[in-house]
Amino acid sequence: MNDYLQKIISKSLQQFELDALPEIQTEAPKIASHGDASTNIAMMLAKPLKNNPRAIAQLIIDGLNYDEKKISAVEIAGPGFINFRFAEDYLFDELAGILKSGESYGKTDSLSGNKVLVEFVSANPTGPLTVGHGRNAVLGDTVARLLEWTGADVTREYYFNDAGRQMRVLGQSVQARYLEQLGKDSEFPEGGYEGEYIKNIAADLIREKGDALAKSDDWVPFKEKAEEAIFADISHTLERMKINMDSYFNEHSLYEDGSIEQTISKLRKLDLAYDADGATWFRTTQFGKEKDTVLIKSTGEPTYRLPDIAYHANKLDRGFDLCIDIFGADHIATYPDVLSGIESLGYDKSKIDVVVYQFVTIVKDGQPFKMSTRKANFVTLDELMDEVGSDVTRFFFLMRSPNTHLEFDIAQAKEAGEKNPVFYLQYAHARISSILRKTEEAYSFKKEPKLQLLEHSAEKSLIKTLLRFPEFIQSAAESREPHRLINYLNDVASAFTTFYHDCRIIGVENDLAQARIQLAKATARVLKNGLTILGISAPEKM
Repeated sequence: MNDYLQKIISKSLQQFELDALPEIQTEAPKIASHGDASTNIAMMLAKPLKNNPRAIAQLIIDGLNYDEKKISAVEIAGPGFINFRFAEDYLFDELAGILKSGESYGKTDSLSGNKVLVEFVSANPTGPLTVGHGRNAVLGDTVARLLEWTGADVTREYYFNDAGRQMRVLGQSVQARYLEQLGKDSEFPEGGYEGEYIKNIAADLIREKGDALAKSDDWVPFKEKAEEAIFADISHTLERMKINMDSYFNEHSLYEDGSIEQTISKLRKLDLAYDADGATWFRTTQFGKEKDTVLIKSTGEPTYRLPDIAYHANKLDRGFDLCIDIFGADHIATYPDVLSGIESLGYDKSKIDVVVYQFVTIVKDGQPFKMSTRKANFVTLDELMDEVGSDVTRFFFLMRSPNTHLEFDIAQAKEAGEKNPVFYLQYAHARISSILRKTEEAYSFKKEPKLQLLEHSAEKSLIKTLLRFPEFIQSAAESREPHRLINYLNDVASAFTTFYHDCRIIGVENDLAQARIQLAKATARVLKNGLTILGISAPEKM
């Protein structure tokens, strides 16, 4: 309906012959009695048209050409809002449409024909995925799901950071534990990885190679073994979380194919890269920063900016219309340098959208729990899923805006009752499924349902809530904020509770019972489709 309203309003606005019109926005009024949809376009036009908003609203209404089977009334409210009331025939037709669409209800083609790359997780393969990585993983996958429901051709990609200092330290850590387990002298590297998983990898190497690697100083075989073992563990964890990557991109390949060298060469030709103090610098002062930024350290190791510029150029060279990066808040000061580099190389940086999420605090036994991969005092995602399951894990990472800090309370996540918000939605679906099973036993229907019998205000309110599902998918996809969909599904569950309290199903006459059963089925369908997008199961029994 939003698209339809915007279309008819846009046609009416042609009467004003303005060079540019503000964006037309429609939304449900906060007070249901004010109507079903509202726009503030008249107030937005007051200044350019130099007229009273209510007078402008009347002109807009006079110019509207709408289908009375869809809209029953249009009114002016307050300082100049235009409120629309939906026709009953429209509600019943759309309710039938939900039932007919089934698993596809909510899907749109707004991004049809667009190739989108969503890069997420991309955790360094230096240890198992922790709760700290979980928000990135679930947010990225759900954004990808939302984009797929809006018609985009989505590729999920994991950037495999297999180069740089941290991989050298990883290899040296395994090497030290390997020698230690063989009873030989070893020196643990400064800032090395201390987890039990490092000892396990070293033990696996001893089983495979014996002491054959003990006489060599080369840490590379140890790094390669650790990389293989850790990435297998990461892949298993992602699978448990219902996350399936479409592609993996190795950072090392950017060095092998010459992309890094080509990138730095191009920046030098543009006088945006230069050498000083033994390092190579990016002239970020050209882009408004107070200081230039190091691209290659004096040790010869690049900072993440250089391979990331080359990597993003590679993404765009592969023909993606949109590249979405899911980054933690620690990237907030650095990713603009990558965008500056991309733009300098002649690419359209508007094709890169960076989603920055705030970090997660783990609350354990009522106290914040500090985590460190190097010190190995972390909670892994597998440990968390062992305790609360993948559904609860995914839901908790999605239930707040990415822009807000997330406090993951393990005790609350383990609750199996009303205090746990994911169970509220799952129980709503299971409850409706139970009701439908009981109605199958009580009734046998042979005629088409008479949906026009749904005259109660609670019935109409529920129908109107269900019809907003595609709108919320679109909104959550465009904003990259899956929590909007969660908030909407809570509204659906609440509207169904009100309906079921006010409108009996079993015990009323057959035609009305059948109509209400169809409404219950449509509600179950919306809940299930919404939970599917979130990567969460919709149980029929609990």
